[in-house]
This record gives sequence, structure tokens and C-alpha cells, in this order.
Amino acid sequence: MLYTVKELSAISNVTIKTLHHYHKIGLLLPEKVSQAGYRLYGRGEVERLQAILFYRELEIPLVQIKQLLERDVDRLRILTEQRTMLRKKATRLGQILGTLEKSIEAVQGGVTMGKQEMFAGFSSEEEWKSALQEQKEYLQETYEAELDTSTIDVQEMNEQAREAVFFMTELADALRAGVKHFDERIKERIQTHVAFLNQHGHTMTAVDFANQTAFFLQDDFHLAMLEAQQTGLAYYLSAAAQAFAADPLTQS
Repeated sequence: MLYTVKELSAISNVTIKTLHHYHKIGLLLPEKVSQAGYRLYGRGEVERLQAILFYRELEIPLVQIKQLLERDVDRLRILTEQRTMLRKKATRLGQILGTLEKSIEAVQGGVTMGKQEMFAGFSSEEEWKSALQEQKEYLQETYEAELDTSTIDVQEMNEQAREAVFFMTELADALRAGVKHFDERIKERIQTHVAFLNQHGHTMTAVDFANQTAFFLQDDFHLAMLEAQQTGLAYYLSAAAQAFAADPLTQS
């Protein structure tokens, strides 16, 4: 039985646009193309797509997936290797989920978690690389920009992540409390955050920060991430950053 792109999309829950992209890069070629120009996929392509999706679940880049599939055509071996890799990921996610559950319990109970406990799920370079993989691929595919994760200082990354969590949590709390984005307390917190970024290797002026937050409003990945934390947070952050950059005292 042969499937059109539309039919394969329906049974696999993979968008037609994605299937076209896989064809374009040579990752998933149709069995044949009809005289009318329709791509037609057979059993072999369906099995290959399943293998691709398993690898994608492991956050493996498309280029590497292509190399893996070209290296080994033994379906049983591929599935067995993927099972091992997914079990490892499940273990890591279990650790992160445990940390998340503790965080929720701490918030509900009004308890402050220790800094090390908050990041118990990110204790190695490999875990950080895995956590950043989705963003890395997104930047590559969307902007052709490279996020360098070749060398990661786990302690430094944890420290920066803690600051990011604290900063965004404080702004989300302020938004829920009805604090105006131009409030002096918000400006002071942004100033502290920008200073932290500069101290940790990210050259950042008030204008740079305002431009960055404005970019978040136009970028689906970052917009969704901020809005998932608190509805309106991305817009509140951008407005606050603009007010901070426009304040004459910011440069004093």
C-alpha cells in the first residue's frame, strides 16, 4: 500500500511541511513520485519515519539521524538501540520530574528550596547538552545560528539558570500582583539582572536587553516559553525592559 503525503501526515501526526522538509534534505524520500507529481510512500518509508521520530524524541539532530539510518539498515538493531537510549532519557526525565514535583510542593507549602535542590536534575554536562538541544536545533533551523554546546561549565550554567529562574519568577509575580512595568522596583531588578549577565560573560547594555526582549515577542520559541510561565509575561518583560532603557538614570 502506498500513502500520499497527506495520508502519511495523518497516520504519523507529522505535518506535511515537515515531511516535505525531510524529503528536501534527503532524510525521508518517497518510494516513488506519480506522473501527477504526488509523493508516494510505502511500508519501508513508514518504518523509516517511525525510526526518525524515535530519534527526534531523543533530541538527536536531523543530520545525525540521517547518518545513523544510513549506517545501519537493520531495523531490529535500530529499535533496540533506540529503546536503550529512550530508557536513559526516561531516567533523566524522572530525575527532572522529581525536582519539578518538589518545586511545586515547595511553592504550595510556602517553603524555599535550596539552590542545589532546585537543579538536582542538571548535574552533568551531558544533561545540560540534552536540555539545550531543542533550542539549539530551533536556532539552527530557523535562523541558521549556532548555539555552541561543545563545552559546558555545569556550575556556571546552573548559576545562570538559577538567576534566570529567579528573575522571571519575580517578574511573573509582579505581573500577577498588578505592579506596573515602569515601577522603580522592576527597573532595579532588571538592572541587577543585566549586571549579572555582564558579570557572567554576556556583554549587555540596557538597550541590548530591551532589543532582546522585543525579539522574544517575534520568536515563537521564546514567546511560548515565557507565556507558558505566565500569560502576558513576554509583553510585560518587553515593556519593562523598554522603560528601563529609556530611563536617563539607567546610564548614570
